[in-house]
Amino acid sequence: MEQHDLEKRARLLERKLERSEHNRKELEEQHSRGQLLYRKLHADLAAAQAQLVQQEKLASLGQLTAGIAHEIKNPLNFVNNFSEVNLELVDELAEELRAAGVLDRLSGLVDDLRQNSEAVRKHGRRADSIVRTMMQHASGGTGEREPVDVNQLVSEHIDLAYHGRRAQASEFNVTIERDLADDAGVIPVVPQAIGRVLLNLIGNAFDALQEHAESVEGPFDPTVRVRTRRSSGRVEIRISDNGPGMSEDVKARIFEPFFTTKSTGTGTGLGLSLSYDIVTNGHGGTLEVESEPGRGASFVIGLPAS
Repeated sequence: MEQHDLEKRARLLERKLERSEHNRKELEEQHSRGQLLYRKLHADLAAAQAQLVQQEKLASLGQLTAGIAHEIKNPLNFVNNFSEVNLELVDELAEELRAAGVLDRLSGLVDDLRQNSEAVRKHGRRADSIVRTMMQHASGGTGEREPVDVNQLVSEHIDLAYHGRRAQASEFNVTIERDLADDAGVIPVVPQAIGRVLLNLIGNAFDALQEHAESVEGPFDPTVRVRTRRSSGRVEIRISDNGPGMSEDVKARIFEPFFTTKSTGTGTGLGLSLSYDIVTNGHGGTLEVESEPGRGASFVIGLPAS
């Protein structure tokens, strides 16, 4: 009988030990999961802090840009206005010289004056368009859709992205190929919003090319190709580069918030996520990526034509 009691107690003790071991393992697993969760939360917090710092910098930059653009706008208005006046004066001068019978002798000089004034007017209008775009970006705009010439919007933001990058890195060089369809036409968009998308996509292409140029061996000609097409009730804007491309894993996550392939401190991982939201939710369009490792990447914006 005593032997039986001892065996029974031994089995009870063994079961208690097994439960204790099981509980210990569960606690260890919970602790491990807690550590993983803590590290993830810490990483998310660091990313959010970096985002806030970046947003503060962008807000300050926007205020500075608005101020600079405003200061440029005033003298630029005088340039544009007086270029128009000069063209009128050239026509009046030609009439006076014709009446005096000396226009033939001075026609070359008059033509030079007219061509110079037309060049000033042309480039003054171009500068005015760029300044207005800068002011729209800095102010955030009205957020209302308006009819916009697709090719003009694309060209302006190609130039803004390129000159902005050159201002940051004077040694940066890239070939930009423009294939803008004549029938791309006008579509209703929020210009400053789509402008931000274009700046982001072109800037990302520049980043990829700059990084690839530093790592590739042998000659390399960094190239960005921008193409517009109108078909089946939509307008397509395709931005391609001949950089390193991306893997299927990266492509699958490329539009996720906080996902970035850039080194720490050089990107928040929000640019493509926000661009995707602007195009899809803001404009009822599509934003897709096409890429293979070693064969560059293409981002394709699809927007309703009406």
